[in-house]
Amino acid sequence: MSDSDNSKSSSGISDSSGDITVVHVMRHGEVANPDGVLYGRLEGYHLSELGRRMADRVAEHLASRDVTYVCASPLERAQETATPIAKAHGLDLASDARLLEAENVFQGKTFGVGDGALKRPENWKYLVNPFKPSWGEPYVDQVVRMMGALDAAKDAARGHEAVLVSHQLPIWIVRSYVERRRLWHDPRKRQCTLASLTTFTYRGDKIVSVGYTEPARDLVPAHLLAGAKPVKGKGKAFGA
Repeated sequence: MSDSDNSKSSSGISDSSGDITVVHVMRHGEVANPDGVLYGRLEGYHLSELGRRMADRVAEHLASRDVTYVCASPLERAQETATPIAKAHGLDLASDARLLEAENVFQGKTFGVGDGALKRPENWKYLVNPFKPSWGEPYVDQVVRMMGALDAAKDAARGHEAVLVSHQLPIWIVRSYVERRRLWHDPRKRQCTLASLTTFTYRGDKIVSVGYTEPARDLVPAHLLAGAKPVKGKGKAFGA
């Protein structure tokens, strides 16, 4: 922690420009999804038993950290993932719609290899522009809302740590923006495994570093790990 916590400017006003604040952005745990659909923003998708174990594992991982603010996407799977973290620190769980999953026209459809929505010609019109992308919420819009949620968390936990629970695609997009990579990408190469933590460290109001950890990696099915090859019949539900 910086000594600037107690520093004051010449005007007598507290100066927080050197505060170190850490914002962990967590992807939710595994979801009970027996039909293998891209659930997107649909309600009614809850964590599986394995997903709850993932959430508990990350709560244990963060138990000794100086977490003073916990917030999640309004979707059930994110709220359920964040609950044990908030409980471990004796905090109320906040909700922020800016952490929602990205909109997607394939929501509610299966998205497996060779047996899903991409096999149907009527859906091909949505694939014409991967740079925007044409099938869902523009990447730029995701950056704007996620940066807003990050900044709000930084302000709420200034000088301490915050945990936000969101979804794979928005997390990867905001990380790509901060690390100055192009926003369009191959979904198979996202480094954002279930229950992972993408950590943004602020000095004052500026992000000075980005980290990535997988506290529950041993619980994640092999075909859902970052970089794993798609398996027929096992839709990865990209962006989930």
